[in-house]
Amino acid sequence: MNIERKNIDEVNILLTMEVEKADYQPAVEKALKDYRKKANMPGFRPGCVPMSYIKKLYGKALEAEEINKFVGENLYKYIQDNKLAVLGEPLPSEVEKSVADLDSDKPAKFFFDIAVAPEFKVELNGRNSFTQYQITVDDKMLNDAIKQYTSRFGHYDKGEKAEENDLVKGVVVELENGAEKEGGVKNEGAILSPKYISEEGKKLFLGAAVGAQITFNPKKVLEQDAEVAAFLKINKEDVAVADKDYLFTINEISRYVEAELNQDLFDKAFGKDVVKSEAEFKSKLEADIKDTLEADSEFKLLSDVRAAVLKKMEDLKFPEAFLKRWLKATAKDKKEATDEEIEKQFPEMLEGLKWQLAKDQLAKANDVKVEEKDLVEFGKKVARAQFAQYGMMSVPEDVAENYAHDMLKDKNAVRNMVDRVIEEKILAAVKGAVKLSTKQISVEEFQKLVSEEAK
Repeated sequence: MNIERKNIDEVNILLTMEVEKADYQPAVEKALKDYRKKANMPGFRPGCVPMSYIKKLYGKALEAEEINKFVGENLYKYIQDNKLAVLGEPLPSEVEKSVADLDSDKPAKFFFDIAVAPEFKVELNGRNSFTQYQITVDDKMLNDAIKQYTSRFGHYDKGEKAEENDLVKGVVVELENGAEKEGGVKNEGAILSPKYISEEGKKLFLGAAVGAQITFNPKKVLEQDAEVAAFLKINKEDVAVADKDYLFTINEISRYVEAELNQDLFDKAFGKDVVKSEAEFKSKLEADIKDTLEADSEFKLLSDVRAAVLKKMEDLKFPEAFLKRWLKATAKDKKEATDEEIEKQFPEMLEGLKWQLAKDQLAKANDVKVEEKDLVEFGKKVARAQFAQYGMMSVPEDVAENYAHDMLKDKNAVRNMVDRVIEEKILAAVKGAVKLSTKQISVEEFQKLVSEEAK
């Protein structure tokens, strides 16, 4: 076997591999012997099929398989031995055509196009300036967080007369000539809320008491066909013929009452006796909000560092033609592999590739390593952030830890977690090396800043 390398330019290589039969023939002979041992053919005992017959039937296929295996293994061995920073994967050459005649004793020749990363060095030091934003917790944010808990741990009481936010329950029946229609629509579990009906409907229901009977056309009171179908308990396709009057008898009015700021709420929110006063409750909420805002601030800083790094790399030459060709060849969804779609996605893909190369370099320079405990801690942060979206600003430690360990069972999730942990550790190292100033900012100002930069 002989391998020759031709540098087309600083990021594109043509690799020629010349393979003699002697290079892979021992593997072919072994494959034939193994196949003979397993062969089960009529007229022959297992393992006793003549080798000449095996070669005639399967020789060419096994030879092709072994030569491909030999080429693949030695191609990647060459890449590793020569420490080539390959982008994507090698592709058959577009210029030179591989030649492999299994009926000839002449060497087979294989040609591969290989793309490599350009040489570069990313340095972030005291000459680089960044701003770390400290987002303030205002009264509105704290009051909103309190309301999320009082709403979440509230309860339903029975009401006497319907108010806008109540649930009104009862029996609805179809009418005909002012009386219940025999065999008509009837739903004994009908529910609606005055908050979500038309103004005409509000006039009918607000102030109505248990036992009241209200005649109305659901098509004119409820806003969506799906709501009419659910209210009458009919198929959505039948709503069109339901444009008529129905009688609704109110059997129950349920009113949601928010929880009070007392020990019962504190225990439900954070565990028994973790918080023992309204002041401690607010302080705990404020601390949790600050943690969330700090994560947003860190993400913003990381985005600024990424932008600065990409700015330093904007003049580097990349093998763009090869990368587009590789994207097309490896796309799982052929709808996404059109030239038009690849051109559309390529700028974002190229920026992602540049950032990955820069991260690899920064991680190596700062001796960044990721251990299982790092992934667990990151998983716990993800858990807290997701629960916070549903108003749970504080998650018990055991719940967060179980959530993190469940994430570690998913290979895709683990890859994403490793990448994010590496970014966090890189950011920590960068913060210690660059000129970093801090700036107080309101959440509205911060959101506006992020929104404008995203345009």
